[in-house]
Amino acid sequence: MDVAVTRAGFVAVIGRPNVGKSTLTNRIIGQKIAITSDKPQTTRNRIQTVYTEDRGQIVFLDTPGIHKAKNKLGEYMVRVARRTISEVDLVLQLVEADEYIGPSDRAIAEELAKIKVPVILVINKIDKRKRDELFAIVDSYSKLCDYDEVVPVSALTGDNVDSLIDQIFKYMPEGVPFYDEDTVTDQPVRQIVAELVREKALKCLNDEIPHGVAVTVESMNFKENIVDIDATIICERESHKGIIIGKGGQMIKKIGSAARYEIEDLLESKVNLKLWTKVRKDWRDSDILLKNFGYDRSLVGKEAEDGKL
Repeated sequence: MDVAVTRAGFVAVIGRPNVGKSTLTNRIIGQKIAITSDKPQTTRNRIQTVYTEDRGQIVFLDTPGIHKAKNKLGEYMVRVARRTISEVDLVLQLVEADEYIGPSDRAIAEELAKIKVPVILVINKIDKRKRDELFAIVDSYSKLCDYDEVVPVSALTGDNVDSLIDQIFKYMPEGVPFYDEDTVTDQPVRQIVAELVREKALKCLNDEIPHGVAVTVESMNFKENIVDIDATIICERESHKGIIIGKGGQMIKKIGSAARYEIEDLLESKVNLKLWTKVRKDWRDSDILLKNFGYDRSLVGKEAEDGKL
């Protein structure tokens, strides 16, 4: 009797900011782990999500978008993405369904052409394009990198995502799963809660503030019928603090209400969420504060490795 061969491996999901990396990984595992927004640089840390089925297990590493860093936080985010590529069995380069290739997508593709790891080009947002327009897009990218596969998908609608999973399994090495079948992420619950609050802040606040916002969970107290959570929204300016709180506290209440709904879904419990606001001037350029706010200590404070993936 033949024994079914299982496969297990690690996959990096990379691309410029705001191309849908987190939306795609959330779609594949069928659960919201990575936060999403229409603002670039939403993902700041490497987020590990786990997809398990009969064929085996795929561990996805959703990385921050690769971009030109403007501060220590930006340098950290780029280093996270670059380190991830060196640790995986397969790389997915996610791009939008656009024949024009911008400087960031071009630079990523040209660097990926130099690595030994297999690379799949994933063309996202095909729901916004006609099928016959995809050929020109594929042709444009193929001139930059000899991709092992090209798969068009819509992370938003799920169109063709099953085909992408089929292609990924082709490149996974034989082996046993790294995690049990119930595991969907390595993120601590506190970290997910903090990120859900930050997501709602990103969506509620204007464009001047979001990149200067961090969230820390001060306490989580699990009771029989409710979870008490105290969290702090960190900003860089006193003027930003006033905007976050809003007139009569309306904005912070709005953020809290939106976050509480999804946190209750995550924890499967009623939640009493209390939000506070603190100012930490220029925290994005402080090694100490970046570490205090939960960013990987091994990647904070090092010189950026410009020009390399």
